[in-house]
Amino acid sequence: MHWQELLPADSYLVSSAGLLHDYDRKILTRLYQPLIGPICISLYMTLWSEMEENRLWSEASSHYQLMNTIGLNLSDIYEARLLLEGIGLLNVYKKSKGDTKEFIYELNPPLTPQQFFTDGMLNIYLYKKIGKVQFNRLKRFFCVDTIATDEFEHVTKSFAEVFASDHLDSLYVTDEAKNEWDPVPDQRFVDQSDGVEPSGFDGLFDFGLMFAGMKNSIVPKKAFTPKIKNTVAKLAFLYGINPLEMQKLVMDAVTLDDEIDEELLRKAARDWYQIERQADMPSLVNRVQPVRERTQKEEPKTQEQELIRHLETTSPRDRLMQLSGGAEPTGGDLKVVEGVMINQKLNPGVVNVLIEYVMLKTDMKFTKGYVEKLAGHWARLKVSTVMEAMELAKNEHRKYQEWAQGSKNVAKGGRKKSIREEVIPDWLEQKEDKQEQKAEQPELNEQKRELQEKWKQWKAGGEMNDGKD
Repeated sequence: MHWQELLPADSYLVSSAGLLHDYDRKILTRLYQPLIGPICISLYMTLWSEMEENRLWSEASSHYQLMNTIGLNLSDIYEARLLLEGIGLLNVYKKSKGDTKEFIYELNPPLTPQQFFTDGMLNIYLYKKIGKVQFNRLKRFFCVDTIATDEFEHVTKSFAEVFASDHLDSLYVTDEAKNEWDPVPDQRFVDQSDGVEPSGFDGLFDFGLMFAGMKNSIVPKKAFTPKIKNTVAKLAFLYGINPLEMQKLVMDAVTLDDEIDEELLRKAARDWYQIERQADMPSLVNRVQPVRERTQKEEPKTQEQELIRHLETTSPRDRLMQLSGGAEPTGGDLKVVEGVMINQKLNPGVVNVLIEYVMLKTDMKFTKGYVEKLAGHWARLKVSTVMEAMELAKNEHRKYQEWAQGSKNVAKGGRKKSIREEVIPDWLEQKEDKQEQKAEQPELNEQKRELQEKWKQWKAGGEMNDGKD
């Protein structure tokens, strides 16, 4: 939470990892802005402007002054800072000074157009975001015509052909003179720096599990160079490929020289994604609820506040794992979650509420049609926070029960049968019919009881008017 990490009184300095050029502005606004939004680019440009011309350091300033300059509250600045860090445009260093903190914001130059369009991750997210026509237009904008130099003779003179060295005593360098080559202490040369690619994927991928089922005679360990391992981890993150599936893709990319062809591996991963997910390209979405959409601003004091905090700081994938006792979510469930987050543009925290509501109402089932119908309703009502989602689920509970019952009747050929409605979650109704729990599924009932207990404090004043079945 931003209030734990950042206060208006905290000071900061701005530095640059290398020289920034005017051409970088075009790259930032045309290539990065569609992915991270204008607020992030505005923050980057503001920090950039604080550095003196042709220098790599700014004067000290406070975050309160930054808030006034950029016209944003501290939570928005903190969220934008996180996005800049994640995409490789910003390094952050922190030092505590009593009750306040001092930060160094080091700006990284953006990737060059060639690096960006061949990144294998950012270019895919950009393609999905802006579409084929605009993507090709941007590619033409950052490309120039080549000159066919093979039709010409290369006649450039070398250094040795142009210059000679005078071997006189005057060229003798003393030990004292050698010290003149280096900068004085606490200084460095002004220089250019390469852009930073997105990172942090290696720790998310289980290489041990992948290697365990892969014979060294088929894919030698030496084939997994640091670059190949980074590509494997990045592709796994990009397309949601687990280690067992990655085994097959890697084996398909092995060449006759016992090396792993990076381009073949990328193509195999793209083909796998299009077959498994029936989608062309993945999209870039927030892992957890955006800071500006969080309602639990203070340290939680009740179970209700703890629950809201948990839903706001947990990814939908992790929430599915928690509800499955730590088991990896199925590809079908992840596809449904990905669909409502991307197609319906629901925030991760809202999707967590949706997951819990559906699971509790349908005996821990995650039916695609029912989930998408509720998600579409919430998207049309522009639900953006966890609190809004919980309130809507409570107020519209009777309608959602009818939708669920209608889906059952359709599945049974339209036959209408009077049956008891599903067990209502404890956060929607104070009374629950424990006698309806299925004795033949003790583990399932235990999961439901644990989940309902977490919602126990969400009563909103007692029983609902339509609480009894």
